[in-house]
Amino acid sequence: MQSMHHIAMSADSASSATILALVLASFLYLRGWRRLQENPVNPILGWQLTSFLLGMFLVWGALASPLVGYDHELLTVHMIQHLLLMTFAPPLILMSEPLLAFWRGLPRLGRVALGPLFRLRFVQQFGRMISRPALCWTVSTLTLMGWHVPSVFTLGMHSEVWHTVEQATFLAAGFLFWWPVVQAWPSDSIGPKWSTILYLFLATLPCDILSGFLVFSDRVAYPLFFTVPRRFGFSVLQDQQCAAALMWTCITVVYLVPAAVISTKLLGPQTTNRHGLIPSRPDAAGSRIDSQSLGVV
Repeated sequence: MQSMHHIAMSADSASSATILALVLASFLYLRGWRRLQENPVNPILGWQLTSFLLGMFLVWGALASPLVGYDHELLTVHMIQHLLLMTFAPPLILMSEPLLAFWRGLPRLGRVALGPLFRLRFVQQFGRMISRPALCWTVSTLTLMGWHVPSVFTLGMHSEVWHTVEQATFLAAGFLFWWPVVQAWPSDSIGPKWSTILYLFLATLPCDILSGFLVFSDRVAYPLFFTVPRRFGFSVLQDQQCAAALMWTCITVVYLVPAAVISTKLLGPQTTNRHGLIPSRPDAAGSRIDSQSLGVV
């Protein structure tokens, strides 16, 4: 099994690959955004472009910034990475209509090749299945709790491969969790529902249990941190308590924001709006994945 020191030394190559992927994704998004500005009926608004770029920046912060150099030495830094990947970056990216922009940003040949695939019935059924709130909640909860089991956490810290899997699953689970809340294209939801508020409330419970245990426990849950240099004067137990308090506070506040927005919309004048968190705007023909929206024009 690889040492944590060896994993840290290999971070540069992983960071370079991450930066390249983020740059390519941003280029594709910007290309699609510019093309959509030519369509006055359904553009992606300027604030959504900013939201996407901010989300990309947070992913970079978690995976390729100087912060990465401390993730094997401080649980607090490790927790910041998890929060960026699962709690902050995904909703910002989803609010920017990324799939719509990516689709419009693809070269004509790419849309010709992929259009028939996305129109297949089983592909659309699979998309609807993985966006069901119950499944999204379950996957995100299992991801959060599973990777914080001491033996699994230690595996991720000692193995470069498993550490990469850990980060990828946090990001993927974050997108799944926020999908029913943001309702990005090609979701065909007609607006926010009271059930979304319940969904957000239930999502805080696993976090409350995990963070409460780590904050109030007088035992170190992850002894591997005894073997690495201490930073900033934190003891291992203090580091654990700080990380847990950060998770508890951030998730509670972040989940409260969309719950408040949705509550305000539901209690206020009713307007037709496809998106739970995005302000009303005209909807062009082709907001779903169908033969028209997957055209190559």
